[in-house]
Amino acid sequence: MKVAVTGAAGFIGTNLVELLVQQGNQVVAIDRMESAHWPETGVTWVQGDVLDPASMESALTGVEVVYHLVAMITLKQSDKIAWRLNTEGVRTVAEAALKKGVRRMVHCSSVHSFDQYDCGGYLNEQSKRSETDDIPVYDRSKWAGEQELQKVIAQGLDAVICNPTGVFGPKDFGSQGAKLSRINDMLRDSARGRVPAVVTGGFDFVDVRDVAQGLTLAAEKGATGENYLLTGHDQDMLSMFRLAARVTGRRGPLFAFPLSIIEKILPVAEPLAAKFGSDVVSKAAMGALIAQPQVDGAKAVSELGYAPRPAAQTVRDLVTFLIDTKQLGD
Repeated sequence: MKVAVTGAAGFIGTNLVELLVQQGNQVVAIDRMESAHWPETGVTWVQGDVLDPASMESALTGVEVVYHLVAMITLKQSDKIAWRLNTEGVRTVAEAALKKGVRRMVHCSSVHSFDQYDCGGYLNEQSKRSETDDIPVYDRSKWAGEQELQKVIAQGLDAVICNPTGVFGPKDFGSQGAKLSRINDMLRDSARGRVPAVVTGGFDFVDVRDVAQGLTLAAEKGATGENYLLTGHDQDMLSMFRLAARVTGRRGPLFAFPLSIIEKILPVAEPLAAKFGSDVVSKAAMGALIAQPQVDGAKAVSELGYAPRPAAQTVRDLVTFLIDTKQLGD
């Protein structure tokens, strides 16, 4: 089967392309530049712009299924480029898919399209969405992108939406010269013995390989217009970082700062950190840990047959991968 992946050179894209080739598909890998980490056969690279209708229509010619992964991840409160890419980009790909007769579109959205700050500690596919202006732009734009897709579904496109939680694990080579994903980069630092302390709290973290599998299951079994939360397992930060350090025989974090302290200083610390070019201390960076909702992935399990692997296995596999690819360093 001929399938297409937008954002194919990214973190999730790299893993999804490999899985699709293993499943016997011919993959059209759409991105701004070709990756050095795609399989040697079964992949055709197309330089494409998800904001350009003609570009997308050309790339999707003869394609049966398109997986849309392109997104701009940012911790800023507002960002015009991220907003446009995460909303207009979804609509452009969807309209091109409809016009070219693509059988199905799978949109990789995010758990952030749901309002984690006002969910009462529990989140599923019926939970409140990220709509209010005080929510960071990434969260709001992911929900707005889903709304744009629903408009094209109403015109006849067969599409389904997946919402992964905190994605981590191998294979991660960085994206087009960028660093590893945020959580992978932090776990790498811990494996190097460079993280003396973390904050309390945790989140639902999911293996990127399970996300790739979930996306293909959604293409096969998902109901048109429906959302599926692709969850992993609740993990507290201290345990994860200590495990990453143990894999290399390093000393992990000694303790965790209470999140209550971070919450109190956040209004002052966030603008101060921003002046020095850091977004580590921000509502967007700390919000999920502070909220720490229980994310219910039962729908994907029951309807798609989705089954995430243990988080401890992912941490070990990640560190081993970084060692094998010489990305761990000293």
